[in-house]
Amino acid sequence: MHIHLADQHRQGDSLLHHLDPRVKVILTLLFILSVSLTPFGAFAAYGALWFLVLVAIFLARIGFGYVFRRALVAAPFALAAITLPFTIPGEPLATLPLFGGLTISTPGVIRFVSILVKSWISVQVAVVLVAVTPFPDLLWALRAIHIPAPLVAIVSFMYRYLFLLSDEVLRMLRARSSRSAALPGVRSGGAVWWRGKVAGQMAGSLMIRSFERSERVYNAMLARGYQGAMHTLDEPHFHQADLAALLIVTFSLGAILLFSHWG
Repeated sequence: MHIHLADQHRQGDSLLHHLDPRVKVILTLLFILSVSLTPFGAFAAYGALWFLVLVAIFLARIGFGYVFRRALVAAPFALAAITLPFTIPGEPLATLPLFGGLTISTPGVIRFVSILVKSWISVQVAVVLVAVTPFPDLLWALRAIHIPAPLVAIVSFMYRYLFLLSDEVLRMLRARSSRSAALPGVRSGGAVWWRGKVAGQMAGSLMIRSFERSERVYNAMLARGYQGAMHTLDEPHFHQADLAALLIVTFSLGAILLFSHWG
C-alpha cells in the first residue's frame, strides 16, 4: 500500500486549488463554527450554508456525488442523538406503543434533524478542503495559523505512517492464512473463541511492532536533524484572490448567522 493511496487530494486547476492553504483552513474552520452557532430549527440558514458548499464544490470541479458520498460518514455519529425526540420535552408529535408508550416531541425531532443536517454540511466542507489541498500543505497551514506543534506532529506522523501499519496488518493476515490450511470441503478457522484469541494476539503483536518501529523511526529522524516540524522548501504566498475569498466568505457567513438569529 503506497502512501498516496490514502491521500484524498484530487489534482485540479480550479480557483480553490490555487488558494493559499491558510485561507482554506481558516475559512473551513469559520464555516464549521458558523454551522455550530446556527440555532436549532433554522432550516433556511442551513439551506444558505449548504448553498455555499455547493458553490465551493462547483468551483473546485470535484463532483457533487464525490462529496456527498464521503459526507455520509457523519451519519453514524449523528445517530448518537437519536434519543433526543424521546427526551426533549415539548409538544407531542406522536406516541409509539413501545415500553408503555414512548412520546415523540416536536422540539426533540427538530433538534435531532438539525444535528443531522449540521453534521452533514460540516463534513461536506471538510471533504472539499481535503480534496483541494495536498496533505503537506494542510500541515503547513496548521503550523502557520499556530495550531500547537505537538498536535500537528501527531497528525503528520499518523498520516505518514498509516500505510506502514496497513502493510504490517496485511503481512500478518497473510501469515495467518498460510498457517490455516484445511482439507477440501472442511471449514477452516476453528471455533469462534479460537478466532477471537488469534485476533487478540495479532492486535497485541501489531501494537508491539508499532512501538518498536516508532522508536526506530524517531531515532533515525533525530539523526537527520529533526527538531519537531517538517520544513517546506516552496511555501505558498498570500495573493489578492486569497484576500477576496476570505472577505467574501466571512461576510456571507456573518450575514447567514445574523439572519438565523434575528431574521
